[in-house]
Amino acid sequence: MSTIDFHADRLLQEIESYGSCAVAFSGGVDSAVVAKAAQLALGERALAVTGTSSSLAKGELEIASEVAELIGIRHVVIDTEEFARPEYTRNAPDRCYHCKTELYSLMAARQTEWNSAVICNGANLDDLGDFRPGRKAAGEHGVCSPLAECGMQKADVRHLAQHWKLPVWDKPATPCLSSRVAYGDEVTPERLQMIDRAEEWLRSRGLPEIRVRYHRGELARVEVPVDSLARLVDAPLRSELIEMFKSLGFRFVTLDLEGFRSGSLNQLVSLERLREE
Repeated sequence: MSTIDFHADRLLQEIESYGSCAVAFSGGVDSAVVAKAAQLALGERALAVTGTSSSLAKGELEIASEVAELIGIRHVVIDTEEFARPEYTRNAPDRCYHCKTELYSLMAARQTEWNSAVICNGANLDDLGDFRPGRKAAGEHGVCSPLAECGMQKADVRHLAQHWKLPVWDKPATPCLSSRVAYGDEVTPERLQMIDRAEEWLRSRGLPEIRVRYHRGELARVEVPVDSLARLVDAPLRSELIEMFKSLGFRFVTLDLEGFRSGSLNQLVSLERLREE
């Protein structure tokens, strides 16, 4: 048996043991693999649930809907209200905990309506070694993480997604827009719209893997792959970028010379914890 077949069989058996489930579904590769496995293992007893709010980047809901339709799984979209939670908008390092608490609480309240015995997410084994406060919310709500429970790492998930011909198998990670705001700076829909439009502009210039980080004082810190740094420094793109970002409300535009890297704001976590203590 190949490695892919091994992972597929193990994942299907794990999810089949749930009897029925609702998948927290962003449309990214991890949740897409869980949703595909749930549809194969459970059929109509599986449901994909996407939460939407101002923290969702433009186009992500459409992608999630298209992937769910391709998989053939029932798909429900719910409005989440994390911005009504002061603990969320104050943007401490545990912000993700309050976001996931909102999502899982809403899902748990509708489990009976959906006939879903279990809520599951797309956390994989690699996620367990990162700073992810959302795992605490998952634990408090009894959320299952079948990928992690089956010992699947990110690379395994992508290989299985490709094997199942899921179009998002190589999709870059797209965490919520709030993850771009430096800890301690308030998360607001207006700031997230600035970030979203700035990233959309960069993608339209042929830079698919980017982050625009928001720092206090309307400062944008742009992360792109190291081999793309020179493109942004050279005219006329540099001048166009500055003009565009300032039209969105940024006062300062900086380029991070370390290049693109997921979770770079987590470097501030220790500092924030010290301040809280």
